[in-house]
Amino acid sequence: MLNIASLIIGAIALVLVVIAFIPILGAANWFIVPFAVIGLALGAMSGKTSGRNLNIVVIVIGVIRLMLGGGII
Repeated sequence: MLNIASLIIGAIALVLVVIAFIPILGAANWFIVPFAVIGLALGAMSGKTSGRNLNIVVIVIGVIRLMLGGGII
């Protein structure tokens, strides 16, 4: 059950990260990455790894986008 919740959170965060690639909306990643960290925590508590892996990918994409935009130095 935790894995399904993690997958749902990861899917929502992935859609939001893709939308945040629009130049003016890049700062939204400051809210999306912590949301994905919550999904990562749920995925880490479950027995399966698919939800955890999806949230790791979302976090990496969000952090890279923040670095490209100058949000993280």
